Formats: sequence, structure tokens, C-alpha cells
Amino acid sequence: MSRTLKKWTARDAKKCIIIPSDLDHKYSRGVLGVITGSAQYPGAAVLTTSAAAATGIGMIRFHSSSGLALLVLHTTPSCVVQPGKVSAWLIGSGISSKKYSDVTTWLRHRWFTLATKQTVPTVLDAGAIYLAGSLEQPTLITPHSGELSALLTARGVQVTAEAIEGDPKKWVSGAAQTLGVTVLLKGSVTYVANDNVLIELPAATPWLATAGSGDVLAGIIGALVATNTIEILNDMNRLAEVAATGAYIHALAAKNASRGGPISAEMITAQISGAISQLIK
Repeated sequence: MSRTLKKWTARDAKKCIIIPSDLDHKYSRGVLGVITGSAQYPGAAVLTTSAAAATGIGMIRFHSSSGLALLVLHTTPSCVVQPGKVSAWLIGSGISSKKYSDVTTWLRHRWFTLATKQTVPTVLDAGAIYLAGSLEQPTLITPHSGELSALLTARGVQVTAEAIEGDPKKWVSGAAQTLGVTVLLKGSVTYVANDNVLIELPAATPWLATAGSGDVLAGIIGALVATNTIEILNDMNRLAEVAATGAYIHALAAKNASRGGPISAEMITAQISGAISQLIK
């Protein structure tokens, strides 16, 4: 299927930022359910939740072991660690793809059972991208080239990470069609595609290639999805637009944090609110 390439701008991103009204409250502003982090990568739980909180959302419900919950609450005490109704899910950041490399294993995950009962827009990152195509709800996956190569190969499409990097527009579009989901392909230039649209983000600062930056991106996108749930359910292209907006905010926050020098994932998170303020103004 032929798609017209859309180059994402600040004006486009602004349209996906939901500004609360005087009548809004914490539930109406969106509730994000988060299943991230693991014993191997506990920092992912902290980074995803702190980034989501900085993006602007009514509530974050964090679901994981007590040890991870304590880490999350130490950094973001506004998180709720009890199950409840959510308007979007973020699943998989910091969870090993080897441990959950097939759908049946994920279906036995004690928290994922809860997620399948709330069929709201869902972001699958890292170890959860193997669930692509198995969910009823609008779904976004956020792989880099290596993860997308492994996923497509597992689905019978033989392609290397190098081939994807050589023609990202072709492979992000093909993956969206093959998997039946919206795909955000991370890279120095990020692309987003579904069956109808293909979006190209501006080139990001090379300093963004640092540990944990992908977890920050997932948190930003998760929060935006939760605040755009109604729009996503009413417009099949909205999820792609929200994903592109998350990547735009992520890159802008990184640029502001860097000022031409090295940055960390934590420094990016600290600049998220200011980046959103720039877009709104």
C-alpha cells in the first residue's frame, strides 16, 4: 500500500497535546497502567513512570513486584500501586525479550491477565513487542531496528537489522501491514507507520543514544496515549500521530538538555515539561 510521507512538525505535535480544562480531574485527564521493569532492569520502571508523570497525566497505576514499586514511589510518589481502571497501557520496557519471547508466556504473566481485561489503547515496548497483533485494542509497538528484525523474522519475514536501517521507510510500513499494528521505528531519524500513514520525525541529537532514553520515550508516549484515548478510539490514525508527537517531545527535551553536550536519560526527563510548554506556546 502506497503511503504519503508526512514530515512531523511542532505544529503537528501541538495538536496531540490535550490541555486540561477547569472541569477536568485526575480520572478525566487519563490514567496510564504501567507494567515495566524487572530484576535485571529495575531502572526502566523508574524512568517510564517519571517520564509519564512529567508529560502530564491524571494518574499512573504501576503494576509490578513490591521491590520495583518501592523504587518507583521513591522517585514518583504520586504513582498508585494498586490495580484499577486505566485508559491506556504501557507494557514491556525493561523486561527481557528472551524471557517473554512468545505470546503464551506473556499470557501467563500475572499482571498481563489484568491488562487483557481492559481493552484500551496499548503501547508495547521491548520485551512485550512480541504481543503485536494478538490484542484487540489499538496497539503501538516501539522497536529499534534489531528488535524489529527479530520480530519480523519470528513471523516469517527474513530481514536483518542492517537492511531495516538501510531502508527504514520501507520496513516500518511493511511491518505495520504485516503485524496489523502501528509501528514506531526508533533511530537517529524515527519513523511511524500504520496502514494509512507514514510519518518522519526530524533528526534527533546524536547525544540521545544513551542508556534509558528509550524508556523515557515509552513513558512520554504512554502518557500521551492515555490522554488521547477517546481520540484514538475515534480516529484510526490518531495513535500514529500521538506516537510521532511523543518522539518529537522526546527529541526536543533531549536537545534542550544537551545544549551541544552529553546527556543522560534522567536529564531528558527533567526537560519534558519545558519542551511541552514550548510546543503549546
